Amino acid sequence: MMAVAAAPALAQAPIKVGEINSYKVIPAFLEPYRKGWELAVEQINKSGGINGRPLEVISRDDNGAPGDAVRAAEELVSREGVVLLTGGFLSHVGLAVADFAKQRKMPFIASEPLTDKIVWENGNRYTFRLRASTYMQTSMLVEEAVKLNKRRWALVYPNYEYGQSAVASFKQLMSARQPGVEFVVEQAPPLNRIDAGSVAQAVADAKPDAIFNVTFGADLQKFVREGTTRGLFNDRVVLSVLGGEPEYLDPLRDEAPVGWIVTGYPWYAIDTPEHKAFLEAYRAKFNDYPRLGSVVGYSAMISVGEALRKAKSTDPEAIVAAAKGLEHMSPFGPIKYREIDHQSTMGAYVGRIGIRDGKGVMVDWRYEPGERHLPSDDVVKKLRPE
Repeated sequence: MMAVAAAPALAQAPIKVGEINSYKVIPAFLEPYRKGWELAVEQINKSGGINGRPLEVISRDDNGAPGDAVRAAEELVSREGVVLLTGGFLSHVGLAVADFAKQRKMPFIASEPLTDKIVWENGNRYTFRLRASTYMQTSMLVEEAVKLNKRRWALVYPNYEYGQSAVASFKQLMSARQPGVEFVVEQAPPLNRIDAGSVAQAVADAKPDAIFNVTFGADLQKFVREGTTRGLFNDRVVLSVLGGEPEYLDPLRDEAPVGWIVTGYPWYAIDTPEHKAFLEAYRAKFNDYPRLGSVVGYSAMISVGEALRKAKSTDPEAIVAAAKGLEHMSPFGPIKYREIDHQSTMGAYVGRIGIRDGKGVMVDWRYEPGERHLPSDDVVKKLRPE
């Protein structure tokens, strides 16, 4: 009788998912990110959970360090019994967790790390990536760059995997699309330790026609302010990956660099049904507006839930099989995790920076579907080890 009575309770045991991120290091993005996945978990569980079982997320902070991230992943797998890992912000940290996933044969849905290596050169069977990569977002901006026909470019980027990857893609794509283009100066300050005055002056001294910027967060704010003070952006085109994201644009307020061409998130103007539903739910729960991190956190956890639901199992190999080709709706519309490289087709918004009501906004924007900015299968097969 005791065994019969216990069966229903055991059937309702939660499915545990491990989440790892750099909350202390990048709070501007990751505090909204946490809210996003919390909203998704609430919605999943209110709708009946995953195949009748509630979803439980156990979260750890990796301190922005690959070693800490791997230790957290090991604890989540060995001690907490999670069936899947998700999260990641910094690219080098994401690569470390992806390698752990490969070694331990543990599914990993990397939400934010933008490095191309995570699905190409270092890609593996167990790792999937949600966000549009450096290659994809750079490709979106290159479409704008070639229209301008500027010859001499300056490159400004944080000196770690994400920045290096974005600049490598920019050089490759621009050289192919605009023969004769020159890269006259590179400034690669350490992440979160930019000497913005020196960087801006070095760029100004090179007299470029245009600037490709990959800095974000506090580094971006300092670069904008020092560059503006020196007149660096006067009559000079600037392309900026992530520059239109509210996390980084909002703190600049009326100092926002008008005219910059950026990728970002104009949450205040997107009127699709799926985004309206997300916006309404987010505001109702948090009494706040979403940032891009909110969308990424929400969409990552929806991906987790849909992969588990499709697998109808917590077996790692069943989850991996389910994630290949997985399709679901996101606040940006339908996305798919490609079978060939496990990259999702989530796109990004491209536009220019303007100022309204004393704060920076994106204007003249459009949504670029991710699938338009990915290389052919033949190219991917050459890049990916398996």
